[in-house]
Amino acid sequence: MTARNLIDPARVKRWFDRAALNERRHAGVAEIIDEIRQRLFERLAYIRLQPASIVDAGCAQGAAYPLLQSRYPKAHICGIDFSTQQIDRAQQQWAQPRNGWQAIQGQWQQWLAGKRPIPRHGEFLCADMQHLPQSAQSTDLLWSHAALQWVDNPPAVFAEWQRILRVDGLLMFSSFGPDTLIELRQALARVWPAASPRTQTLSFVDMHDLGDMLVNAGFATPVVDMEKITLTYGSPVDLLADVRLFGPNPLHTRARGLLGRRSYQQLLQALETQRGADGRLSLTLEVIYGHAWKAAPKTIADGRAVVTFRPRAAG
Repeated sequence: MTARNLIDPARVKRWFDRAALNERRHAGVAEIIDEIRQRLFERLAYIRLQPASIVDAGCAQGAAYPLLQSRYPKAHICGIDFSTQQIDRAQQQWAQPRNGWQAIQGQWQQWLAGKRPIPRHGEFLCADMQHLPQSAQSTDLLWSHAALQWVDNPPAVFAEWQRILRVDGLLMFSSFGPDTLIELRQALARVWPAASPRTQTLSFVDMHDLGDMLVNAGFATPVVDMEKITLTYGSPVDLLADVRLFGPNPLHTRARGLLGRRSYQQLLQALETQRGADGRLSLTLEVIYGHAWKAAPKTIADGRAVVTFRPRAAG
């Protein structure tokens, strides 16, 4: 297999479809993802931009919609996700109501929940991030939070995002870097040899490689940085439970079937050896934040170079 077909997209889609139907079970992990989304959103405060059109690529249930809508109330916001169940939930919460009664009902529900009513005029479409339905140069801001790690060809996704952005449009995204879940990978390596399917886990892309991909896709002045968030647990069972809730192992090369009791105990023991001085177990999330602007093309469709002439200053 090549580096471009290691991830099984059908498995990823099935997992997120099921997750949409069991929100309560995923509530703890959702809080972490929400916090990272908020940190990404706060970075928009330092960027001068008034987009008329926003695309949220990998929108899940539309949790970014109220944030983006509050900051850019005049913008048209379109959420894209390939999970039909996630999109259904997003439409229920944030799409334009079909009639006046639905609009009033939605506002009352928000008032009763102690929230300021948020205008519901989002658009949510089920589509693949690598094949977006938007036309070329139609979008001012492309936002993507914690979705890029689930695609097996990030350069192709960046190229597609660049296609729909207008010149001087902004890409704003978050993803996860290679130190994410490093403690789990170390424990797996203690139990199974490197070639075993049991050690085959998702490889997260380094932030420097993401920066190179952005430049190659035609983005200008990319800024990519990262922070590490450390979660702590009292038991390896709790740690593994959260790992499962972060998402599936999407690799075609993954081991099939459940762990046997003996193998499971060996994995728990390997994790036990990682307890820190405080007696707790750690799980690392390397969070990558990036933004870049779409540059004006250097060549036109037939390959000729674009040369910009500016008049000399008078005097």
